[in-house]
Amino acid sequence: MKVGPTFRIAARALRRNKMRSLLTMLGIIIGVGAVIAMVGIGNGARSQVEAQIASLGQNMILIFTGSTTSSGVRTGFGGAGTLKIEDAQAIAREVPGISAVSPEIRSTSQVAVGNQNWMTQLLGESPEYFDMREWEITSGVSFTEQEVRAASKVAVIGKTTATQLFGSADPVGQVIRIKNVPFLITGLLKSKGMSLMGSDQDDVVSVPYTTAMKRLTGDTKLRSINVQAETDKIIPQAQNQITRAAFASGTTSLPDAMMISTVRSQQEIAEMATATLENSDHSARRDSQRFTHRRRHRHHEYHARQRDRADS
Repeated sequence: MKVGPTFRIAARALRRNKMRSLLTMLGIIIGVGAVIAMVGIGNGARSQVEAQIASLGQNMILIFTGSTTSSGVRTGFGGAGTLKIEDAQAIAREVPGISAVSPEIRSTSQVAVGNQNWMTQLLGESPEYFDMREWEITSGVSFTEQEVRAASKVAVIGKTTATQLFGSADPVGQVIRIKNVPFLITGLLKSKGMSLMGSDQDDVVSVPYTTAMKRLTGDTKLRSINVQAETDKIIPQAQNQITRAAFASGTTSLPDAMMISTVRSQQEIAEMATATLENSDHSARRDSQRFTHRRRHRHHEYHARQRDRADS
């Protein structure tokens, strides 16, 4: 087959069917463009998810209280109430390769100063929490281990909460009221932006976890425990040892307490999030490829009919 005559025939067919050729080209361009756009959006979303997961800190293991059933009703996530301070102490004491442990209390509360007030997230943490999360304090200092033991009324405040209560003024040294209890602000956190779930990480007030339990929430159980491993390689082994350490502590009120809790590593959270994005990418690519294939098939059918008419 000679190439020259073939190109001349093809060019003649394109000139005779300008509109059909234009629509076919448009369909192919739209299909290819859609694939490129979806891949670009997927890569951008994946980068954003990875950045948000990285904001959790490095080599993190998150231990959450699981669900339980009472009178046939499931309480849902966080309802089991099985984690205690002694569990966190046992993990720090008995699990090798752990660099930091922070018991955690989570709640929401109205925070007020003067005639200003704001509903925000309340975190009860240890002093190690901010280093674990790689959360820089831009003004002031964190609370200390001594203040944790004394259940002192001190707080570190997030950027959003500080802006709502104090505007552009430095909040360090100011006194806020949480559930009518006065707290001295010792530090201002650097802005972290939105979390993986779409919540504002800077809309927060953090106090010692002992203070949160004794003076604010009245809780005797922890909502979760944050654990940081020394390296990512020991995380799978550490997860298994964490469960055994909690059993060995003998402090839980239920014999299978850790069995109904969830131990998740940072890598597992990242894998679950990126898997969802990859599934969306594959679906978008399949849809775009099908669209392009249909356009090409219709184009071939049209030219086949034209040849049949010419032969007849």
